[in-house]
Amino acid sequence: SFMVVNASGRASGQKAHLYMPTLKENDTHCIDFLYSLSSRDGASPGTLNVYIKVNGGAQGNPVWNASDTVTEGWVKAELAISTFWPNSYQVIFEAVSVQGHPGFIAIDDIRVLAHPCRKAPHFLRLQNVEVNVGQNASFQCTAGGKWSQHDKLWLQQWNGKDTALMVTRVVNHRRFSATVSVGDTSQRSTSRHRCVIRSDGGSGVSNYADLIVKAPPTPIAPPELLAVGATYLWIKPNANSIIGDGPIILKEVEYRTTTGNWAETHVVDAPTYKLWHLDPDVEYEIKVLLSRPGEGGTGPPGPPLITRTKCAAAVCGLLWFVSTPSVFTSLFELTSTALFGSPI
Repeated sequence: SFMVVNASGRASGQKAHLYMPTLKENDTHCIDFLYSLSSRDGASPGTLNVYIKVNGGAQGNPVWNASDTVTEGWVKAELAISTFWPNSYQVIFEAVSVQGHPGFIAIDDIRVLAHPCRKAPHFLRLQNVEVNVGQNASFQCTAGGKWSQHDKLWLQQWNGKDTALMVTRVVNHRRFSATVSVGDTSQRSTSRHRCVIRSDGGSGVSNYADLIVKAPPTPIAPPELLAVGATYLWIKPNANSIIGDGPIILKEVEYRTTTGNWAETHVVDAPTYKLWHLDPDVEYEIKVLLSRPGEGGTGPPGPPLITRTKCAAAVCGLLWFVSTPSVFTSLFELTSTALFGSPI
């Protein structure tokens, strides 16, 4: 009814594994077991690790271990695992030997109990977190049970990378929460994380939750020019084809003269937009900005539309006469001939 590993005569790092059957629990439960590290000389014969593998994924890093000293007989440890149906998980026990330290590593009496653990804190459901590229991201690990300053809490990534906690706050005498920041949000990605706590009584493990890093949207094409006047430009933003992620919650048009260093931004709430009060015969640069939900959700401007307003009628007529003096002279000669019989 138990497993024992004889560590005597083993090289350092040799391993033995015991795999529990895959479990799909549908309610709060607890797994407890007895373990023993024994030797004749009082030195630890090695390490006992426990892994929790979810949905047949990576084994990752241990969620619990014992290695420092030998035990006096059998010691009980608990695993509060917050992975529920339809997700499955598997508990893996691992014994690792140390060369020159003869002794035994043993486990006994593994039980799945239909109630919360008595000592190991039990995590509430961990929620997914979504942020935009470059923004701060953190998970809120909330657990039922008593928090001790000696407890160790960390965030464990699907690939095994561990991140230490940032802030722990006691909510009440039966619940506490911890904020754990995630380091790299520099590019668009999706990664899986879970909360782990190690207490005197054992370990608690949350479900895996996704960290989703989204890229703010940018239009692929420049705005489309629909109509041109002397003091207006009518455009279509062309915001349907984008680089990055939606949903798009805000469209803006940014415009300026190509020779100026000022810029104005207008919110667009229709399929087309008319820029008013422009100067005649001036070249403008027009770009579209798009935003998705969340802080930092506004993407860089899309490709520019460069176009010129029409010339105003009065100004254009005056410029035409000024720029064509020969025509003006001919008209004057015709008029003087009609009045005086000969050109003046």
